[in-house]
Parts: sequence; C-alpha cells; structure tokens
Amino acid sequence: MKQLVVFGLTITSSWGNGHATTYRSLLAGLHRRGWRVLFYERNAPWYAANRDWSTCEFAEIRMYRQWDEVRTAALRAVERSQAALVGSYCPDGAVILDDLLQRRQADGPVVAFYDIDTPVTLEYLQHRGCAYLRVEQIPCVDLYLSFTAGPMLSHLERHWGARRARALHCSCDPELYCPGAAERQWELGYMGTYAADRQGKLERLVLAPARRLPGLRFAVAGPMYPPQTWPANVVRKEHLGPGEHAEFYRACRFCMNLTRQAMVAWGYSPSIRLFEAAACGAPIVTDPWPGLAAFFRPGQEIFLADGTEEMISLLADTGDAEAARVGAAGRQRVLQEHSGEHRAQQLESYLAECD
Repeated sequence: MKQLVVFGLTITSSWGNGHATTYRSLLAGLHRRGWRVLFYERNAPWYAANRDWSTCEFAEIRMYRQWDEVRTAALRAVERSQAALVGSYCPDGAVILDDLLQRRQADGPVVAFYDIDTPVTLEYLQHRGCAYLRVEQIPCVDLYLSFTAGPMLSHLERHWGARRARALHCSCDPELYCPGAAERQWELGYMGTYAADRQGKLERLVLAPARRLPGLRFAVAGPMYPPQTWPANVVRKEHLGPGEHAEFYRACRFCMNLTRQAMVAWGYSPSIRLFEAAACGAPIVTDPWPGLAAFFRPGQEIFLADGTEEMISLLADTGDAEAARVGAAGRQRVLQEHSGEHRAQQLESYLAECD
C-alpha cells in the first residue's frame, strides 16, 4: 500500500480556516485510491476548543504538543512512505522541512510543500519572514504545490527557484455537498472568516443591498468579525461546522463568494467555499477575478457582481428558473473537475513526475 505523511495546520477543526476541509477532501480521495495517510497536527488550543472532527476513516491523525515529541517516529514513517507533504501555516513547517531535506536520499520519498496560501506566503517571505517556510528551502523541495495557478506557477519557478510548481486547488466531496430539500431562508448568504481586505466587498455586495432591500433576508456566517452594527435583516452566525455547510448553502437563494485581495491580484485562486456551494447546486455570485473562467463560466455556471447596484439588479431580475439552471451547471462542473478524487489523481500524477 502506498503511504503519504502530511504535516499540516489542522484537519480536526475548520474553525477560522479552510485548511481542514481541504485536507479532508484530498485525503479521502487518496484513501479511495488505495493510499494510507498519516496526518500530523500540533494540538493548538484554539482548534482543540473548536474541534469538529473526532474520528477519521481515511487518515490516521497523530496529534502532538511539540515537534520533538514525535520527530523520531514521524521521520521513520516518512522513510517508509512514497511522499511527505508539509502544508502552509504548519506551525513547525520550516523545522520539519529541514529534517526531511537533511535526511533525504536519492531514492527516498518525494518531499513536497503544499501552499494553500501562496500569495500570502510570498508576501511573508518578502517582507515579514515566514515561520513555516524559508526562501532557501523552495529550490530544495521536489514539488511545490500551489492553490494559485496561472502566472503564479512560472513565477515560483523563475523567481523563487521552485523545481516543479504545480497547481493543486481545493476541492469538495460531492457525497457530502449535494442538493437536497431545504426551506429557503435567505435571499443571499455569505460564509467566510473575517478578513480586513474583504470587508469592503462585504459591505458593497451584501450589507448595502440588505439595507436597500429591507423586505429580504440575508445571512453572514463566519468567525472573527469585530463588533459592528448589522442591518436588521441580516442574520449572523458565528461559526458553522462542516456538517452544517450544505444546509446553509441550500437555504440560500444565492450564495456569495468574496475573494481576498492577494488572491485577486494573482488570480486563479478559487476558494473551497466556491466548490462546496456549487456542489450543492446553489447559484453562486462572486466578485470578478482573473482566471475565474478556468473554473466556472461566468453567466452560465456562476454569476458576477462587483457593485451594489449590480447586485441589487441581479437579485431583482434573476428568476428562480434561471438561478436554478446556473446552480445546476455549476454543480456539474464540480462533478467533472473539482472533487477530492480529481485532486487525488492530480497529486498522483505530480508525484510520478518526481520518480
């Protein structure tokens, strides 16, 4: 049996991050394809207090408090594996990469870095320092996997010395995210952790329309928002666990996707919420960003809006039949290209390049 060892931020808690559900979908796909997966996660208190994953059928989760506690056993597990993968924001990422690279042999396992936050990582490396990756480690890893595709991949190779930069986007499990009977509760719903560079878009595309359309109901779900006065017709949900995501999407006439500015600047950076909502057949409205058409066809599989008036017009002028048609087309695109099984196949093909 093929074995993969993963060192990631978290797989046990989706609180305030998109890493957990990304890993769950990918690793479930690998498991179905015959892989044994070990996942090492530091037992951070903020995730321990908000854990929504206690058992796992497709990966062995190994929690630790300090890297030294598991270092010997983990490195031995890597030696018996086909590949080791270190993820962005892994608290001990740079140290673990040092250990993996120092012990690497010519016929040993592939060492890969999985950057779920590529534009942010490069900004850290340029200006602030990065706890989970150092500049000199980039040319040393066999494979640099990036959430961001397009021009970013050649940039990683030409300017940062990556040997092989390959796109490995997020995905979702269509068995968990699927259409279903649900009472419509909100005209427009948005799910996302607070980010300062998204707040202007939230105001422009969700809150301002809500104030202008007091007869309609809206919803905003996600943690870390600072105290503020929400419109009376906006329902706030502090946090929804993955088991509640599909129900939330199904309860919305439209689902909003808002993209962080660093991702817009580089483009080709779809969020996991985008694929989740689409898999549920929910009609999605997104702010425009470069490369979007590589994932969903605007006007056919997804709606676009960039201003308050545009959003209000879309809500008022789009009938239920048209919304349902676009939602169904978006789900079909996910089934064809963006499931965890597709990502597992992609990862296998990248690992084969390193043989």
